[in-house]
Amino acid sequence: MKGEFDGKTLTVCLEGRIDSGNSSSWENAINAKIEERAPEQVVLDAEKLEYISSAGLRIVLKLRKRFADLKIVNVSASVYEILEMTGFTELVTVEKAYRQFDVSGCEVIGKGANGTVYRIARDTIVKVYHDAESLDDIKRERELSRTAFLLGIPTAIPYDVVKVGNTYGSVFELLNAKSFDELLREDEQNMEFIAKETVEIAKIIHSTKAPANLPRQRDVALDWVGMVTDYFTPEQHEKLRSLIEAIPEDGFMLHGDMHIKNIMLQNKETLLIDMDTLCTGHPIYELAFMYNAYKGFGIVDPAEVSNFMGIPADTAYRLWRLILTMYLGTDDKARLDEVEEKAALIGILRVMRRVIRFNRQNTPDGKAIVDACHDFIAEKLDKIDTLTF
Repeated sequence: MKGEFDGKTLTVCLEGRIDSGNSSSWENAINAKIEERAPEQVVLDAEKLEYISSAGLRIVLKLRKRFADLKIVNVSASVYEILEMTGFTELVTVEKAYRQFDVSGCEVIGKGANGTVYRIARDTIVKVYHDAESLDDIKRERELSRTAFLLGIPTAIPYDVVKVGNTYGSVFELLNAKSFDELLREDEQNMEFIAKETVEIAKIIHSTKAPANLPRQRDVALDWVGMVTDYFTPEQHEKLRSLIEAIPEDGFMLHGDMHIKNIMLQNKETLLIDMDTLCTGHPIYELAFMYNAYKGFGIVDPAEVSNFMGIPADTAYRLWRLILTMYLGTDDKARLDEVEEKAALIGILRVMRRVIRFNRQNTPDGKAIVDACHDFIAEKLDKIDTLTF
């Protein structure tokens, strides 16, 4: 039996078959390792385990009584079925073995703060999370996708979890699907269709009552305000905080990252992907996030928008204005400018906070962005008295 210590954790590698014929020898070997260093945690690595009988399960049960946080990892489908059937998946943390995926050379169709989306086949995409400890995030996104789907929001539900290098990814099957940025690059005449479909799916979300477990975007925005305290006068900071606090909580859903890379056309049906940003709040937040994708991220260098979207910055901004026009149901320039300024104030606050969050404010590029964001926000604070519309 192979057993390895890492600090206070003992990892035991299970192999072959564990049944009544050899369970005693396995139990004695595991106990000998435990006596050797008295670990605080035991992990059973089942990568090479082919079968485990009730005799083997009794060993697991005894270990569970001694180590409350016992884990079984790299479990094959056949062994997982045994553990699930006998109820052990409810007693012990059990992690399935995951297929290995290689995304090198695959087309990147989207990139956000949490992960990068790759097309691995014409009909399949995988969202690879940046954080190696991302399994909880993946499970959360799967649940959010399922919740949104059941509430009538057209979305794709991930059907598998895979290992990609040191981290994990969610796999989606999107038969004959094209992202909206692909449609726009194929033909700019698709812009009106893209704007119309974006607004329709936004209206569906913004009229859907949010479940209680979604984060409130106002609370998140107030955290942003706290992070920029030192960059504004007390009067400016107080007004910024008051403006955010005054945005009403209406209890409806927001996507939180709605742009052309996260909207796809599949068999004439428009679908939203990347649902890990679902939250609840006033639609001004959604418009703020859209503004960032189509313009705000380029506050210093418009090429940032081009690099992110894969389309020229001026095309992205024209699309944003068309979306805003359709969403508000007016082509009155003064009205459009008014709502854009409100969305931009929140959006640029988020851009500023992002630089500070990643501790880039003292780098030349980071300082330039923070300074530009400060000046932008300070100017809008002199003009704006409410962020609602």
